[in-house]
Amino acid sequence: MELINKVFCDKVKLIVNEAVSFIRNERLNFNQSAVEYKGTNDLVSYVDKTAERILVDKLILLIPEAGFITEENTLSINDKDYCWIIDPLDGTTNFIHGLNCFCVSVALMYKNEVVLGVVHEVVSDECFYAWKDGGAYCNNNKITVSSIADFNQSLVATGFPYTNYSRMEAYMRVFDYCMRNTHGLRRLGSAAMDLVYVAAGRMDAFYEYGLNAWDIAAGCIILKEAGGEVSDFSGEENYLFGREILATNKNIHQSFLTVISKEFNQ
Repeated sequence: MELINKVFCDKVKLIVNEAVSFIRNERLNFNQSAVEYKGTNDLVSYVDKTAERILVDKLILLIPEAGFITEENTLSINDKDYCWIIDPLDGTTNFIHGLNCFCVSVALMYKNEVVLGVVHEVVSDECFYAWKDGGAYCNNNKITVSSIADFNQSLVATGFPYTNYSRMEAYMRVFDYCMRNTHGLRRLGSAAMDLVYVAAGRMDAFYEYGLNAWDIAAGCIILKEAGGEVSDFSGEENYLFGREILATNKNIHQSFLTVISKEFNQ
């Protein structure tokens, strides 16, 4: 654990920036004919795959004994003490359609605890990052969650289910409640960006189900180091692999959890 510090984080940021630069260049001439389908509404292209290869090839040099959990299965070894969790392009659908919200997300897990995270938005060139007990930052400026303490005054982020519709009724009941009882909802199309925007105080809460570890791992440690709180829909800590997440500025966590639990756990 001694290796997880600012110097190490800076090395990870440089590697992430290589993938970001590649994606930024490719978006200028990207053709939708390059799109492949992993499943219904689950898109991928050579951009995702190449960016992931860049990340894996460089990160493996930082910790040769580390494992990897990667979205595009470039390398899959998850039984090591250290394990990289990689989403090479979170917001692929946005990228394909030319919408400006997509990022590279890289996290490092040590013995089942995420200890470092980097989320770099490609178009705005904002790099959010954190390491355990080191605070959270965006482009070298420290960030903190909002101070909103009244759920009715919050701005909520969410992600629409696009492959798993099994919990849609509960999801829409929460959606309806938030529409009527908050300042509104936003859907960016990237869970990693939703989380770091809550970390930076731009939004106050985020909820979604059906996500994978690579969608949220980096964003979660950034949010927690910024003073936020993360749980599953029961208030427990099974969010990284449990495919449901509630993330807030901490002040409104219990209020929102009461709503979420009532609808999803009935």
